[in-house]
Amino acid sequence: MTTALVVGGGPNGLAAAVALADAGVEVTVLEAADQVGGGTRSGEAIVPGLLHDHCSAIHPMAVGSPFLAGLGLDRYGLTWRLPEIDCVHPLDDGSAGVLYRSVQQTAAGLGRDESRWRLVFDRPVRRYDALSEDIMGPLLRVPHHPLTLARFGLPTVLPGSAFARLLRTEQARALFGGVAAHAFRPLHHPLTSAIGLGILTAGHRHGWAVAEGGSQAIANALVRLLAELGGKVETGIRVESAADLPPADITMFDLAPDAIARILGDRLPSRVRHAFHRFRRGPGAFKVDFAVAGGVPWTNPHARRAGTVHLAGTFRELAATERAIHAGRMPERPFVLVGQQYLADPQRSAGDIHPVWSYAHVPNGYSGDATEAIIAQIERFAPGFRERIVGQAVRSTDDIAVHNPNYVGGDIMTGAKDIRQLVFGPRTTLSPYSLGVRGMYICSAATPPGPGAHGMCGANAARLAVAELTRR
Repeated sequence: MTTALVVGGGPNGLAAAVALADAGVEVTVLEAADQVGGGTRSGEAIVPGLLHDHCSAIHPMAVGSPFLAGLGLDRYGLTWRLPEIDCVHPLDDGSAGVLYRSVQQTAAGLGRDESRWRLVFDRPVRRYDALSEDIMGPLLRVPHHPLTLARFGLPTVLPGSAFARLLRTEQARALFGGVAAHAFRPLHHPLTSAIGLGILTAGHRHGWAVAEGGSQAIANALVRLLAELGGKVETGIRVESAADLPPADITMFDLAPDAIARILGDRLPSRVRHAFHRFRRGPGAFKVDFAVAGGVPWTNPHARRAGTVHLAGTFRELAATERAIHAGRMPERPFVLVGQQYLADPQRSAGDIHPVWSYAHVPNGYSGDATEAIIAQIERFAPGFRERIVGQAVRSTDDIAVHNPNYVGGDIMTGAKDIRQLVFGPRTTLSPYSLGVRGMYICSAATPPGPGAHGMCGANAARLAVAELTRR
């Protein structure tokens, strides 16, 4: 029987394992940590019964993932929950850009930008399920829906700052900018509109969902399905070198490129090895989880009902902070993302004590303590927040890298999403999942379509592996 080994049990490794097992391959997943899930792990923290997501928390790209959506994961315990409002970006005057799942409802709240928001999103959202077949894989290939992709793709090549200038209100600019900033890139760089427009379009189609019971539920559902297909998972197994790899017909790595280069060494072709050693890292995240009595007292009432709140002030201020962290400087007021998953999934709370998830964009490897900067940004838009904090758990850039070795320096994107790495992946090639070694592949978030709990990097790599296996 054909055998496969998957090194790394994050959502992409598990997705690859499921896709391989479904094709009749005997699969074993080796995970270094004691718990599978990678960026989708969750657990109790701070207060007994209070459930926190360790990294990935809000899943607009996963809930409509072409791969996950076809697996029937509800049969294995995965239930998606939606907040009343997807995202709010408050401003200092008390107003806010408010993102609903509905394009029409969002546009109606954006004043003079109503018609422009609808012009940008109406058609792509209606065609998103077809569009996702093309944007959730390698970009340099013959598309399934070329006209739909072309209509969507034209504005994505713009820098985020150029796209923002097409909008006329501070609320709309800030709302778009906060989502575009998920790329951890300076917003004046080309293609920085792409991630923002992709997330917004996916969210308008499927919503900014959370997994009931924590993001760990995504990994758990994939593990249960894998077991049903005959695959197995072994935790606490760390692969340090090629000598640690059992023989297999297919070997998948849900690891960062530099880690693969260290493991395989001279087994990699020199061009691949050199590219992986030159793999560029992006800025980092500094994470603080809070236990908050009564929730966050946001000044803007919409923020009290939103699953996600972006804190950065105006688009201009946000753009300045992203330039600073890219240059290695820590801004006084960093971009802070706040998650209120309990609003959609109340079981995460312990009575009137609620889990509030947050992280700030910081320079890669930032060695300082951003806790106070995060609290100050929340307090800026929610006076009285500090007095409601019952407890907190801090995870620095170093802590994040220890918890998940793919996230070197706190780089939760698994690599800088500049033009080359966003389009090609970790090396310049039309086959981003291939390692140039027969039967070996990379399937981590360093490959297209990039970060998220959507599992598409793993699914795409597994399909390539099966196709190549049949041609041998």
